[in-house]
Amino acid sequence: MNRDVVIVLDCGATNIRAIAVDSQGNVVAKAALSNVSLAAEENDQWHIWSLDDILQRFSDCCMQIIPQLKGDKIHALSVTTFGVDGALVDAQGELIYPIISWKCPRTSEIMEKIDRYITPGELQTISGIGQFSFNTLYKLIWLKENRPELLEKAHAWLFISSLINQRLTGEFTTDRTMAGTSQLLDVRQEIFSKTIFQRTGLPIELFPRLVAAGEHIGNLLPHMAQRLGIPAGTAVISAGHDTQFALFGSG
Repeated sequence: MNRDVVIVLDCGATNIRAIAVDSQGNVVAKAALSNVSLAAEENDQWHIWSLDDILQRFSDCCMQIIPQLKGDKIHALSVTTFGVDGALVDAQGELIYPIISWKCPRTSEIMEKIDRYITPGELQTISGIGQFSFNTLYKLIWLKENRPELLEKAHAWLFISSLINQRLTGEFTTDRTMAGTSQLLDVRQEIFSKTIFQRTGLPIELFPRLVAAGEHIGNLLPHMAQRLGIPAGTAVISAGHDTQFALFGSG
C-alpha cells in the first residue's frame, strides 16, 4: 500500500496495544491484549507490574499488525504508558526491584506522614501535583525507608515508558511528561526540584537526561527488532503520559 506509518506501543493498566497510524493520523492496524498487575512476593496485597510480561504482550500485538503493513514504510516507533510507576535499574537496565504499581497500597502511609520531610502544601506549590499515594515520590521514599541498599546500588530510576524505551534502544532517559506526574518536578522551571530531593534525602542523580515528546531517543536494537517484527534501526521517539496524550485522541 506504500503508506507512511508510525507504530505506537500503548501500555495501559487494563490493555496492551500496538497501533499503526498513518501520516494523516488514521489508525490503519491495531491489536490488543489484556494487562494485569501481579501480587508481590513479599505481600500478596501489594501490586507490581512484570516488565517481561508487558514486553511479551507488545511483541504478540506487533506480530498481529505487521502482516497488515506490507509495503508500508515504518518511520518511527513510540511508547505511551500510564504515569508515576517505574523502577530502579542497574547499569545494564535490569530491574533491581519490581515495578511498584499505582494500585499498590504500600505507599499510603508514606503519603500520610510526608510532613516528616516537607509539608503537603509546599510540595503542591513546587510540583503542581496534589496528594495521591501512588505518586512516584512516595514509592522512592518507601524504598529509601525499607530497602535503602537498593537506592545506594541503583544506576538509575526509570519511569515505565523509559524502561520500555531503554529495552528498545539501550538508552537511559527520563520522559518529561512522566516526570511531571511524579511530584518531584519543579513545575515552574520544568526541572527536578532540588528542594524536594534535599528535604527527602533522595538522590537526584538517579534520573537520566530529560526527553520531551517528539524527541529522538535512539534506534531500535536488532534483538528487539526481531522480537517485534519491526526493522532494526527504526527511530524510537519519545511520547509520554497516556492521559495527557488522550487529549489529542478526544479532539
